[in-house]
Amino acid sequence: MKKCVYWAAAAVCLAASSSAAEARSAYDGAWDLIFVTQRGACDQSYSFTVNITDGIVTHPNLVRFRGYVARSGAVRASVTVQDKFASGSGRLSGNAGQGRWSGYSGTARCSGYWTARRN
Repeated sequence: MKKCVYWAAAAVCLAASSSAAEARSAYDGAWDLIFVTQRGACDQSYSFTVNITDGIVTHPNLVRFRGYVARSGAVRASVTVQDKFASGSGRLSGNAGQGRWSGYSGTARCSGYWTARRN
């Protein structure tokens, strides 16, 4: 019976580690983003690099940044920096992506599009 429990535990551990290995996203890596303002009095454009790991989008200097990439390439993200906020969605495909964003800077409401290229 003890051998049966041991092998069952080993099987569970193996299954857990294989699903963790499968968590890797096809979009993992560094991505260069450009945000262009089409409406509103925000800066004309913003650019920065983010990192994607297991479908989670992060930026080393932006504490209030949340982002997620689904297996399909669908992206959702939001960021808050002092009195500025933006959220957006779109899609990554291969080594590129694009989408829409909206937000505000102080009292100015803004919106536009974003593009992405794998670094």
